[in-house]
Amino acid sequence: MTAAFAGKVVLVTGVGRAGQIGHAVARALGAAGAQLVIADRDPALLAERAAELTAQGVAVRTAAGDLTTPDGGRAAVSVATKAFGGLDAVINVAGGFAGAGPALEITPQQFDLTLAINLKTTFFTCQAALPALVARGGGAIVNFASIAVVQPAADMAGYAAAKFAVAGLTRALAREFRDRHVRINAVAPHTVRTGDNVAQMGAATRYLELDDLVAVVCFLASDAARGITGEVVPVTGGAA
Repeated sequence: MTAAFAGKVVLVTGVGRAGQIGHAVARALGAAGAQLVIADRDPALLAERAAELTAQGVAVRTAAGDLTTPDGGRAAVSVATKAFGGLDAVINVAGGFAGAGPALEITPQQFDLTLAINLKTTFFTCQAALPALVARGGGAIVNFASIAVVQPAADMAGYAAAKFAVAGLTRALAREFRDRHVRINAVAPHTVRTGDNVAQMGAATRYLELDDLVAVVCFLASDAARGITGEVVPVTGGAA
Protein backbone atom coordinates (compact mmCIF):
# COMPACT_ATOMS: atom_id res chain seq x y z
CA MET A 1 0.00 0.00 0.00
CA THR A 2 3.06 2.24 -0.26
CA ALA A 3 1.99 5.70 -1.51
CA ALA A 4 -1.47 4.38 -2.43
CA PHE A 5 -2.98 7.55 -0.98
CA ALA A 6 -0.38 10.04 -2.20
CA GLY A 7 -2.13 13.33 -2.95
CA LYS A 8 -5.36 12.14 -1.29
CA VAL A 9 -7.10 13.99 1.53
CA VAL A 10 -8.75 11.64 4.03
CA LEU A 11 -10.96 12.41 7.03
CA VAL A 12 -10.84 9.79 9.80
CA THR A 13 -13.20 10.03 12.79
CA GLY A 14 -12.71 8.45 16.20
CA VAL A 15 -8.95 8.98 16.29
CA GLY A 16 -8.45 10.34 19.79
CA ARG A 17 -7.43 7.29 21.82
CA ALA A 18 -4.06 5.64 21.26
CA GLY A 19 -4.09 2.00 20.20
CA GLN A 20 -7.70 1.99 19.08
CA ILE A 21 -9.06 1.39 15.59
CA GLY A 22 -9.21 5.02 14.47
CA HIS A 23 -5.62 5.61 15.53
CA ALA A 24 -4.43 2.54 13.62
CA VAL A 25 -6.36 3.53 10.48
CA ALA A 26 -4.94 7.06 10.57
CA ARG A 27 -1.39 5.76 10.97
CA ALA A 28 -1.77 3.38 8.03
CA LEU A 29 -3.25 6.03 5.76
CA GLY A 30 -0.56 8.51 6.73
CA ALA A 31 2.14 5.95 5.98
CA ALA A 32 0.51 5.46 2.55
CA GLY A 33 0.83 9.16 1.75
CA ALA A 34 -2.55 10.57 2.75
CA GLN A 35 -3.05 14.10 4.00
CA LEU A 36 -5.17 13.59 7.09
CA VAL A 37 -7.89 15.32 9.03
CA ILE A 38 -8.47 13.47 12.29
CA ALA A 39 -11.65 14.08 14.24
CA ASP A 40 -12.73 13.26 17.76
CA ARG A 41 -14.45 14.85 20.74
CA ASP A 42 -11.34 15.34 22.92
CA PRO A 43 -8.99 18.08 21.66
CA ALA A 44 -6.15 17.06 23.98
CA LEU A 45 -6.10 13.48 22.69
CA LEU A 46 -6.35 14.71 19.11
CA ALA A 47 -3.34 16.95 19.69
CA GLU A 48 -1.35 13.94 20.93
CA ARG A 49 -2.26 11.87 17.86
CA ALA A 50 -1.48 14.81 15.55
CA ALA A 51 1.93 15.33 17.14
CA GLU A 52 2.74 11.65 16.66
CA LEU A 53 1.66 11.68 13.02
CA THR A 54 3.50 14.91 12.29
CA ALA A 55 6.68 13.41 13.72
CA GLN A 56 6.26 10.59 11.21
CA GLY A 57 6.11 13.08 8.35
CA VAL A 58 2.34 13.05 7.84
CA ALA A 59 0.47 16.24 6.92
CA VAL A 60 -2.34 16.33 9.47
CA ARG A 61 -4.98 18.69 10.85
CA THR A 62 -7.37 18.14 13.74
CA ALA A 63 -11.11 18.72 14.09
CA ALA A 64 -12.36 18.51 17.67
CA GLY A 65 -16.11 18.48 18.10
CA ASP A 66 -19.30 16.54 18.74
CA LEU A 67 -19.85 14.34 15.70
CA THR A 68 -23.33 13.38 16.89
CA THR A 69 -24.41 16.83 15.64
CA PRO A 70 -24.50 18.28 12.11
CA ASP A 71 -22.09 21.02 13.18
CA GLY A 72 -19.45 18.46 14.16
CA GLY A 73 -19.43 16.86 10.73
CA ARG A 74 -19.48 20.18 8.91
CA ALA A 75 -16.57 21.49 10.98
CA ALA A 76 -14.43 18.44 10.20
CA VAL A 77 -15.09 18.69 6.47
CA SER A 78 -14.39 22.43 6.58
CA VAL A 79 -10.96 21.75 8.06
CA ALA A 80 -10.18 19.41 5.15
CA THR A 81 -11.28 21.80 2.43
CA LYS A 82 -9.59 24.82 3.96
CA ALA A 83 -6.32 23.10 4.84
CA PHE A 84 -5.92 20.77 1.87
CA GLY A 85 -8.27 22.08 -0.80
CA GLY A 86 -10.75 19.22 -0.87
CA LEU A 87 -11.66 15.78 0.36
CA ASP A 88 -11.16 12.36 -1.26
CA ALA A 89 -12.20 9.82 1.36
CA VAL A 90 -13.88 9.48 4.74
CA ILE A 91 -13.43 6.70 7.29
CA ASN A 92 -16.21 6.78 9.89
CA VAL A 93 -14.68 4.91 12.81
CA ALA A 94 -16.38 6.88 15.61
CA GLY A 95 -18.85 4.72 17.53
CA GLY A 96 -18.95 2.21 20.35
CA PHE A 97 -20.99 0.67 23.14
CA ALA A 98 -23.26 2.56 25.48
CA GLY A 99 -24.25 -0.35 27.68
CA ALA A 100 -25.04 -3.97 26.88
CA GLY A 101 -27.65 -5.96 28.74
CA PRO A 102 -31.08 -7.57 28.48
CA ALA A 103 -33.42 -5.77 26.09
CA LEU A 104 -36.04 -5.29 28.79
CA GLU A 105 -33.51 -3.38 30.90
CA ILE A 106 -32.19 -0.97 28.27
CA THR A 107 -33.08 2.55 29.31
CA PRO A 108 -34.23 5.21 26.84
CA GLN A 109 -31.05 7.14 27.63
CA GLN A 110 -28.84 4.14 26.83
CA PHE A 111 -30.69 3.47 23.58
CA ASP A 112 -30.54 7.09 22.48
CA LEU A 113 -26.82 7.28 23.26
CA THR A 114 -26.11 4.07 21.35
CA LEU A 115 -27.89 5.42 18.29
CA ALA A 116 -26.17 8.79 18.63
CA ILE A 117 -22.58 7.59 18.85
CA ASN A 118 -22.97 4.98 16.10
CA LEU A 119 -25.64 6.17 13.67
CA LYS A 120 -25.73 9.94 14.10
CA THR A 121 -21.95 10.29 13.93
CA THR A 122 -21.93 8.32 10.68
CA PHE A 123 -24.91 10.05 9.09
CA PHE A 124 -23.92 13.62 9.92
CA THR A 125 -20.33 13.09 8.81
CA CYS A 126 -21.51 11.54 5.53
CA GLN A 127 -24.03 14.32 5.02
CA ALA A 128 -21.33 16.95 5.46
CA ALA A 129 -18.72 15.14 3.39
CA LEU A 130 -20.73 14.05 0.35
CA PRO A 131 -20.87 17.49 -1.34
CA ALA A 132 -17.10 17.83 -0.94
CA LEU A 133 -16.50 14.37 -2.39
CA VAL A 134 -18.79 15.08 -5.34
CA ALA A 135 -17.01 18.41 -5.92
CA ARG A 136 -13.73 16.48 -6.09
CA GLY A 137 -15.14 14.33 -8.89
CA GLY A 138 -15.81 11.36 -6.64
CA GLY A 139 -14.33 9.55 -3.68
CA ALA A 140 -14.92 6.89 -1.08
CA ILE A 141 -16.57 6.49 2.31
CA VAL A 142 -15.96 3.53 4.62
CA ASN A 143 -18.41 3.19 7.49
CA PHE A 144 -18.20 0.90 10.51
CA ALA A 145 -20.97 -1.61 11.03
CA SER A 146 -20.27 -4.71 13.14
CA ILE A 147 -20.37 -8.47 13.08
CA ALA A 148 -23.63 -7.85 14.96
CA VAL A 149 -25.30 -7.24 11.58
CA VAL A 150 -24.33 -10.80 10.55
CA GLN A 151 -24.58 -12.59 13.89
CA PRO A 152 -26.55 -10.51 16.41
CA ALA A 153 -25.82 -11.49 19.99
CA ALA A 154 -28.11 -11.69 22.98
CA ASP A 155 -28.02 -8.72 25.35
CA MET A 156 -26.87 -6.36 22.58
CA ALA A 157 -30.17 -5.32 21.01
CA GLY A 158 -29.46 -1.59 21.07
CA TYR A 159 -25.99 -1.94 19.59
CA ALA A 160 -27.21 -4.37 16.92
CA ALA A 161 -30.03 -1.99 15.99
CA ALA A 162 -27.59 0.91 15.63
CA LYS A 163 -25.17 -1.08 13.49
CA PHE A 164 -27.96 -2.49 11.30
CA ALA A 165 -28.96 1.14 10.74
CA VAL A 166 -25.38 1.98 9.71
CA ALA A 167 -25.46 -0.91 7.24
CA GLY A 168 -28.77 0.28 5.78
CA LEU A 169 -27.54 3.85 5.57
CA THR A 170 -24.43 2.66 3.74
CA ARG A 171 -26.41 0.78 1.12
CA ALA A 172 -28.92 3.57 0.60
CA LEU A 173 -26.28 6.27 0.20
CA ALA A 174 -24.28 4.06 -2.15
CA ARG A 175 -27.24 3.83 -4.51
CA GLU A 176 -27.99 7.53 -4.21
CA PHE A 177 -24.43 8.62 -5.02
CA ARG A 178 -23.21 5.90 -7.39
CA ASP A 179 -23.76 8.08 -10.46
CA ARG A 180 -21.79 10.86 -8.79
CA HIS A 181 -18.78 8.56 -8.45
CA VAL A 182 -18.79 8.28 -4.66
CA ARG A 183 -18.33 4.72 -3.42
CA ILE A 184 -19.78 3.96 0.00
CA ASN A 185 -19.09 0.70 1.80
CA ALA A 186 -18.94 -0.56 5.37
CA VAL A 187 -16.90 -3.09 7.28
CA ALA A 188 -18.51 -5.44 9.78
CA PRO A 189 -15.64 -6.49 12.06
CA HIS A 190 -15.57 -9.10 14.77
CA THR A 191 -14.16 -8.09 18.16
CA VAL A 192 -10.79 -6.48 17.49
CA ARG A 193 -7.68 -7.09 19.56
CA THR A 194 -7.04 -3.73 21.19
CA GLY A 195 -5.69 -3.00 24.64
CA ASP A 196 -9.11 -1.90 25.86
CA ASN A 197 -10.91 -4.96 24.52
CA VAL A 198 -8.41 -7.40 25.99
CA ALA A 199 -8.59 -5.62 29.35
CA GLN A 200 -12.41 -5.84 29.34
CA MET A 201 -12.93 -9.29 27.83
CA GLY A 202 -9.76 -11.19 28.63
CA ALA A 203 -7.56 -13.50 26.62
CA ALA A 204 -10.20 -16.22 26.14
CA THR A 205 -12.00 -14.31 23.37
CA ARG A 206 -10.97 -15.02 19.78
CA TYR A 207 -9.96 -11.64 18.37
CA LEU A 208 -9.66 -10.11 14.94
CA GLU A 209 -6.17 -8.66 14.60
CA LEU A 210 -6.13 -4.88 14.28
CA ASP A 211 -3.79 -4.80 11.28
CA ASP A 212 -6.03 -7.20 9.38
CA LEU A 213 -9.03 -4.92 9.83
CA VAL A 214 -7.04 -1.82 8.89
CA ALA A 215 -5.88 -3.47 5.66
CA VAL A 216 -9.49 -4.05 4.56
CA VAL A 217 -10.52 -0.50 5.48
CA CYS A 218 -7.65 1.00 3.50
CA PHE A 219 -8.39 -1.24 0.52
CA LEU A 220 -12.05 -0.14 0.42
CA ALA A 221 -10.99 3.51 0.60
CA SER A 222 -8.43 3.11 -2.18
CA ASP A 223 -8.73 3.29 -5.95
CA ALA A 224 -8.07 -0.46 -6.05
CA ALA A 225 -11.65 -0.98 -4.80
CA ARG A 226 -13.18 1.22 -7.53
CA GLY A 227 -15.61 -1.56 -8.50
CA ILE A 228 -17.02 -2.00 -4.99
CA THR A 229 -19.86 0.06 -3.54
CA GLY A 230 -22.91 -0.57 -1.37
CA GLU A 231 -21.30 -3.56 0.35
CA VAL A 232 -21.09 -4.45 4.03
CA VAL A 233 -17.94 -6.54 4.28
CA PRO A 234 -17.58 -8.98 7.21
CA VAL A 235 -14.05 -8.97 8.61
CA THR A 236 -13.74 -11.77 11.15
CA GLY A 237 -10.28 -13.26 10.95
CA GLY A 238 -12.00 -16.62 11.30
CA ALA A 239 -13.52 -15.65 14.64
CA ALA A 240 -17.12 -15.77 13.48
